[in-house]
Amino acid sequence: MVFFPPVLSPNHFYTLASWPFTGLSAKGTGLRIVVFLLLVSIAGCTPSKEVRLQQFLLKGNGALKEQNTAEASRYFDEALKLDPCFVDALNNLGTISFQSHNWEEAKKYYDRAIACDPTYLPAYFNRVNTNIELKEYYAAMEDVKRIKQAKPDTMVVYFAEGLVATRLRNYDDALTAFDRAIAMDSANAELLVNRGTVNYYRRKFDEAEADLKKAEYINAAEANIYNTRAMIAIARGDQDAALKEIEKALAISPNQPYFVNNRGFVLLMQNKLAEGLTEIDRSILMDPDNGWAYRNKGVYYLLNGDYGRAIKLLSQAIDRDPYVERTHFYLGMAYLKNNEKQKACKEFVISDRAGDAMVTPDLMKSCR
Repeated sequence: MVFFPPVLSPNHFYTLASWPFTGLSAKGTGLRIVVFLLLVSIAGCTPSKEVRLQQFLLKGNGALKEQNTAEASRYFDEALKLDPCFVDALNNLGTISFQSHNWEEAKKYYDRAIACDPTYLPAYFNRVNTNIELKEYYAAMEDVKRIKQAKPDTMVVYFAEGLVATRLRNYDDALTAFDRAIAMDSANAELLVNRGTVNYYRRKFDEAEADLKKAEYINAAEANIYNTRAMIAIARGDQDAALKEIEKALAISPNQPYFVNNRGFVLLMQNKLAEGLTEIDRSILMDPDNGWAYRNKGVYYLLNGDYGRAIKLLSQAIDRDPYVERTHFYLGMAYLKNNEKQKACKEFVISDRAGDAMVTPDLMKSCR
């Protein structure tokens, strides 16, 4: 899976944000944890029950290769009738649910697998992915810690740790984790992009640019390089450069909703409001759960003076993803413009505590 949304949302890592009305998303950044579908060989002396379990598993995996998830699920369910704690089947059913974006159901399968076998690491890795999708980052970090105890020399666990720490805004911890991962796999462009995204969040733009340059040398086709550069350009006030970088990202991944959303945000920044809204709406159609897109749509209505609608959309963005940058600041501005000062000040305090660096001293003074 892709772990990192960027923020022009300033990118998702999987979504980044910027300006006094920032909105680039980082979701496109390419952290991925392998979802495990296990193929287990059948030993000649395996007991009859074990042979049947392995047959169901192999048939289920074969059906998955043919993209027949219904048939695969049937085979895995048959295996569970023989052994309700057959962790390979539980893990694979979780994977099917995960790939269908049924995160809650996927997590239940991974929970069952871990309850049956607390040493079964594939389910921990997959539950990290699922908890990230569910925005349950503290739970994801607990699973990362468990994996580190068992496999302290595994690159992917530091990859995951960096991702989760970034979403929790623990940027120093994220950087340390990515550095550990890069030491194990220095030719991994995605690691360098994610390191660059962390440096973007840290406002270390020159360091971020250096990371992205290294990533581009390794793999110029990694779209998140250009998405993250767009985030940096927005933060520096260069909207034209930001749009050019987003267009590069879209040329590689034209259907990436975070990139489409970021293009919409840049257009908003260029005062091309109608064009920006079109792109943001297109992003929402691609990914209805993208909190960054709802935030940016709220920014559109804030700029248009429709404060009631802005409040509604910005609140929806927080409901979908409470970690989307600067949403509380924009919501505070919408409340302030809507003559709801007490609510505005509450949002400004939340924004300031989150480190958005958007609330001016004058705004805070007026709240006191």
